[in-house]
Amino acid sequence: MRPAETKIVSRAEISGIANNLRKQGKRIVFANGCFDILHAGHVRYLEGARGEGDALFVGVNADSGVQGLKGAGRPVLTERARALLVAALCAVDYVIVFPESNVERLLAELRPDVHAKGTDYTAETVPEKATAERLGIRVAIVGDAKNHSTRELLQTVRKALHD
Repeated sequence: MRPAETKIVSRAEISGIANNLRKQGKRIVFANGCFDILHAGHVRYLEGARGEGDALFVGVNADSGVQGLKGAGRPVLTERARALLVAALCAVDYVIVFPESNVERLLAELRPDVHAKGTDYTAETVPEKATAERLGIRVAIVGDAKNHSTRELLQTVRKALHD
């Protein structure tokens, strides 16, 4: 098993890695998220994404992106810590931290076969739907029903601390 640190790659490396995998006949899957406080839903999402192909690249939102998406007090963990936790999962082959507000540029750079999104989306509501279609990337909705969230987990912890 590869150490988690070695799975975290730079933006400059992803195209070359993807091209080598394609030459080997591998199907590439891309998934993304904040992954602030890793929970069972994240694991199921990433395992579902991995099931769509042979190599799973995961984009982890940079700290500035998480704060913009989730609000004050977030992220709880730094981007490096979140990337390391995601990289430690068996289903994950490569992790890229990205600063953009969406993954359209990453999709264009990586050119995966599949763009995996969680069940909080539908094929019609995936933000990068048009980009994926233009690039010939299939969108797959994977993971279990969205009945858990980091926000709810944090609320539970905060409530327990005040009780």
